[in-house]
Amino acid sequence: MPTTTEIAQKLVSHCQNHTEAEGLDTLYATDAVSVEAMGPPGMDLVTKGVDGIKGKHAWWNESFEVHGGDIDGPYINGDTFSVIFEIDATEKASGQRMQMREVAIYHVADGKIVKEEFLAKPMDG
Repeated sequence: MPTTTEIAQKLVSHCQNHTEAEGLDTLYATDAVSVEAMGPPGMDLVTKGVDGIKGKHAWWNESFEVHGGDIDGPYINGDTFSVIFEIDATEKASGQRMQMREVAIYHVADGKIVKEEFLAKPMDG
């Protein structure tokens, strides 16, 4: 069974190499849960199941053009790890370019990611 460190390193590698779909298939439990800090109106902030998480990734890829970014981490503590994501992207519908930064916290059990949580700074306004 892979360790938390091995899973964390593989997840970061998938993100760096744009092979996130493979990471979802190999690193996530089928009943994994994803919790977003914020989202567009009408979108549930909690997604249950790896298929739902894949759908969330598909929505992101359809809605945003990514120009670049950076990944810092992983930072490990027991069965939990975190990664800091910085993303430079344009929302396709509005043409608005934005720089985003969020902290992702991943929980591991039985050699799989069972929960991911995204934390973001509050937006002004």
